[in-house]
Amino acid sequence: MMEYKGYLGRVVDFRGRTIDEARQAFRDSVGFCLEGCRKDGEEPEKPFFGKFVVRLSPRAHRRAATLARIKDRSLNVVVVEALEEYLSAQGV
Repeated sequence: MMEYKGYLGRVVDFRGRTIDEARQAFRDSVGFCLEGCRKDGEEPEKPFFGKFVVRLSPRAHRRAATLARIKDRSLNVVVVEALEEYLSAQGV
């Protein structure tokens, strides 16, 4: 994965003779899209800022909140740690 200005892209989605050329093609693509949005007066898709709403069952919410209290952590920290552990286990 590559990141540029908060946007993500996969190396295999962009062409180049080298990895650096593929990265530059990605940067060029992001720039082209942002410029096109600006010219058309459209809002581009926003990059990730690290904040989103999670909807879960009341039981799961209670269990997570209980764990947070037991561990003397915030619910946010418990959820972030669980998600990071899951993503690592998935190889992401």
